[in-house]
Amino acid sequence: MSTGSSSIPRSVWRNPWCVAALGFGAGALPKAPGTWGTLLAVPFYFLFGRLAIVEYALLMIVLFIVGVWICGKAGRELGVADHGAIVWDEMVGFWVTMMAAPSGWPWVVAGFVLFRLFDIWKPWPISWLDRRIGGGLGVMLDDLAAGIYAALCLGLAGTLLIP
Repeated sequence: MSTGSSSIPRSVWRNPWCVAALGFGAGALPKAPGTWGTLLAVPFYFLFGRLAIVEYALLMIVLFIVGVWICGKAGRELGVADHGAIVWDEMVGFWVTMMAAPSGWPWVVAGFVLFRLFDIWKPWPISWLDRRIGGGLGVMLDDLAAGIYAALCLGLAGTLLIP
């Protein structure tokens, strides 16, 4: 599937939900839009990371629900339910990865890499979710699962490496 900006109709940029779903333009970059979307999520993580864990979790729930709606609308506008330019799901997936991660740049880099690996690799049940559930919910669920897998790996690493 072509995910470059040439495959994105101009009308998409007039819809605020589509602009958000496309990561405010990051998803329109011609190569590796999911990686760019995840990279865009990093500075926001530094804002969210200051929240208490309960507040962070509630914010993730809200952003997930918003994502179901905006990714569904953007997919209909683009004519492809899980168009590669839609990166809101990667952003939320990365934020879920980092929800309880230890602080510091090495953990951010590890979370970024782990999330991207799980998002690309799609081990079970991520691949099952990706194939079986459609619409905005399907777009969001596989990245949520990738974020949970990556978060579990970070948690395990943190337990083993931090005295």
